[in-house]
Amino acid sequence: MTIMSRRGLLGAATAGAAVSMLPGQGARAAAPFRNDQAPAWHRFRWGEFEATVVSDGYLPLGKPQDSFVGPGANQIPTLLTNEFLDPGAATLEQNALVLNTGRQLILFDTGMGESMGADSKMWGPTTGRLLQNMRAAGIEPEQIDMVIATHAHCDHIWALVDGDGRRVFPNAQVAINEADVKFWTDDGNKKGPAFMATFVEGAKKNLGAYRDRLVMVRDGQEVVPGITGVFAPGHTIGHTVYFITSQGRTLVNSGDLAHHQVLLLRYPMMEFSFDTDPKQSARTRSRMLDRLASDRHEVLSYHFPWPGLGHVRREGEGFAWVPSPTNVTTL
Repeated sequence: MTIMSRRGLLGAATAGAAVSMLPGQGARAAAPFRNDQAPAWHRFRWGEFEATVVSDGYLPLGKPQDSFVGPGANQIPTLLTNEFLDPGAATLEQNALVLNTGRQLILFDTGMGESMGADSKMWGPTTGRLLQNMRAAGIEPEQIDMVIATHAHCDHIWALVDGDGRRVFPNAQVAINEADVKFWTDDGNKKGPAFMATFVEGAKKNLGAYRDRLVMVRDGQEVVPGITGVFAPGHTIGHTVYFITSQGRTLVNSGDLAHHQVLLLRYPMMEFSFDTDPKQSARTRSRMLDRLASDRHEVLSYHFPWPGLGHVRREGEGFAWVPSPTNVTTL
């Protein structure tokens, strides 16, 4: 029997490796680019409830200074650069929540949808993905018992109906603040910024299809057991956040209380150009962020980085966002 030395073994291994890398030899490691992503949904338990965050896709706003103005706006490039974000572009997520209470299946906000044709893609092709991501999560629109809207803007209710005006959620009621319904279905409010006319037409089409199924949300009262609406006006006249409580734990669905996890937390009095009343919105935001920091409740923010779950803490003269870890073994 021949015994090969350690040096000989190493030499043989090296030679073998060299041979396998010759052109036309060995395994083919190259593969085509996939250019796709996994469906965007995240599921977790909240007390006795089961919650699923579903993405409607991201919403690119463009130059930050076009949307974020007022106190602190001169700090925008520095703030974004320090957080390793593009100082020339603001990008928002759209994190819708589906809550299974054991009795009802409830969707909070609907995303952009396709009801308004080309206007539904006013921010490009990356929105309007709620339904496909819901279905990937095993949820069909026919199963939704109630849609709870934080407010009546395009990216929150325009998927209530399809392009032909048919109900996307045929078995659902729609819960929303009455002041928002009246304001956004009133042709008299088409004046002002150019987007107002489109927003009003979209609200009329989408809410009108559910006129016999509307549930009016009242400040401080339960919409259904475990879900309480709390008015947070300014972004719209009837903007509402929702406190979701089960087994002593509270998750706050903050809707559009703040659109950006850096800009509007570090400078809560900064204004957002799509606010109905920017100054009232800033006051509401500052007050509610202070409450969230004090209560230490977990927060689901519609527009913060996916999946929008985290906590608010005080930092300097403002606040900071602390994302929650998302662990696939929590169920």
